[in-house]
Amino acid sequence: MRRIMIAPLVAGMALAVLGSAAVANQINTGGRTGAYFGTFCPPLKALLDKAQFKYDCVTSAGSRENIKRVVAEPRQIGFSQMDVFALETQELGDPNLLVPIRSDIARECVFMVTRNKELDSFGRIAALASKLRFILPPRESGSAGTFAFLQQVDPEGLGQAGDVSFAASTDEAITKALSADDTVALFVQFPDPDNARFKAVAKAKGLFVSVIDRAILRQQVAGKKVYFAEETEIPNAKGGKLITACTPMVVFTGHPDRVEAGNARQDHKDLIQTVRDAKADALRPKVSWFKRIWSKTRQLSSKAIDKAVELSEKAREKAKPLLEKAKEKAEPYVERAREMGAKAMEKAGEVTERAKEEAKEMLEGAKERMNQ
Repeated sequence: MRRIMIAPLVAGMALAVLGSAAVANQINTGGRTGAYFGTFCPPLKALLDKAQFKYDCVTSAGSRENIKRVVAEPRQIGFSQMDVFALETQELGDPNLLVPIRSDIARECVFMVTRNKELDSFGRIAALASKLRFILPPRESGSAGTFAFLQQVDPEGLGQAGDVSFAASTDEAITKALSADDTVALFVQFPDPDNARFKAVAKAKGLFVSVIDRAILRQQVAGKKVYFAEETEIPNAKGGKLITACTPMVVFTGHPDRVEAGNARQDHKDLIQTVRDAKADALRPKVSWFKRIWSKTRQLSSKAIDKAVELSEKAREKAKPLLEKAKEKAEPYVERAREMGAKAMEKAGEVTERAKEEAKEMLEGAKERMNQ
């Protein structure tokens, strides 16, 4: 299995590197123009201010950096995608480093984009993963973390992807994916049909692919589902709607036991309880785009989910013979390359031996001349 390797977050190293500069009262979000910083952090900050916890919204590279920061300073708070949180905490190897506080505020959805109309399902893409190119947003992005998690979930399918590269941005990844028939981009985003990114894909006649699979939907962390199947309105999707996996946004912090005993630890426990006791609507933004996307997004019934999963599974099975046929066609060329390689090595050996003999003769001739 080939998959993106995610460097483990070693708590001791993180503490050593970040601990000296860590500030306790910050909420780690994402980029300044992203939804974590501008849309979801302000309601959380307001809730904490009201309870006399003075925290500030701070920008970061996203989910994975937020986890590193909270490992270094457990009193900090972070936002993360649930799937990335699951992946990174698994790499940490210690379930008591971080505490998820809320995961019921909003969900981000997983999207695959290609221009190849034959790559019309996750099952088909997974079956052909070893023959496709995958272009992802930056290596440290939550989207890259999602891809790594999906590879782990699907080792015989997406886990076989070998040609994986990272673009400088999500938009660049999408543009590159739409430039070749054998290329797919994956990104994670709130499903806003009016977002310029979705409109750009539609304008370029790109295809949105449903990321749905039984193994994906059964994933859990700490007893909570990592993915939910949801239907959302997306330009250029079949029928204008797309069924895909969506992962909850998690608000998390460090485990209270990692905070100094006494008032500081009790304050941290109180902070966690304050956020947990709040109504979900108090932590949701009041902006129009957020209301709009959830009015156009719905969680599916079990029957609808089974149908979507079945379609993906059938596509995977149908694609397998194509992959085997491609391997059969390629085998003569592979064998010929092996033969040519063997002959080249043999010839190289002959050349080497001849060179040795010539060098020996030259050396003997030089000795004879020196003795004369």
